[in-house]
Amino acid sequence: MKLKGLIFDLDGTLLNTIPVCYGGFRKTLLEFTGREYSDQEIAAMFGPTEDGIFKKLFPSVWKESLESYLVEYDRIHPEYAEPFNGVLEALALLQERRIKLALVSGKGPGSMKISLKHSGLGGFFEVVKTGSEERASKPEHLKEVLKIWGYSPEEIAYVGDMAYDVSSAKEVGVYAIGAMWAKTTHPQKILEMNPDVAFDNVQSFIEWIKQTL
Repeated sequence: MKLKGLIFDLDGTLLNTIPVCYGGFRKTLLEFTGREYSDQEIAAMFGPTEDGIFKKLFPSVWKESLESYLVEYDRIHPEYAEPFNGVLEALALLQERRIKLALVSGKGPGSMKISLKHSGLGGFFEVVKTGSEERASKPEHLKEVLKIWGYSPEEIAYVGDMAYDVSSAKEVGVYAIGAMWAKTTHPQKILEMNPDVAFDNVQSFIEWIKQTL
């Protein structure tokens, strides 16, 4: 196997930012609905970008609600700015081996910009694709990266922390890597999707890079 490029998810894969997402939504939903939502209720809304979620929930004031979310997301983020232990080493190693790197995330452009600013990860990635306002859209965005790079699916891997990430990779035909090191991850759901390989810690992912790429 000779992979030429790795595409990464962001939240829960490179950064422990799922709690930041929950915090931003919880404050904004309380402000605009008057009640506090649980993590489970918030997670059920995921799929579209934040822009899309707020357009559906609050059509007349979606810009105000999105701005409220981004302000809170930015406020909380510094506490979660550090990439998972080993991520910087892994990305640097991939760069040394001349593996192309990209991001494909369901995040909106506003929160992506904030996360890259606080984490300092932006310099690693030559392509960054955010999500769709209408629906979960990772397969389409994976295909867009393939087109930009001019590579076949067999030459690319997608690394993500959710079952949907694995299914998206399989739909497109790229190598599916399960990232199971975040506390917010559900390893069993990832494994049920039969990823090509899965890791429960970043160090084992680094060893795989050393031995395989």
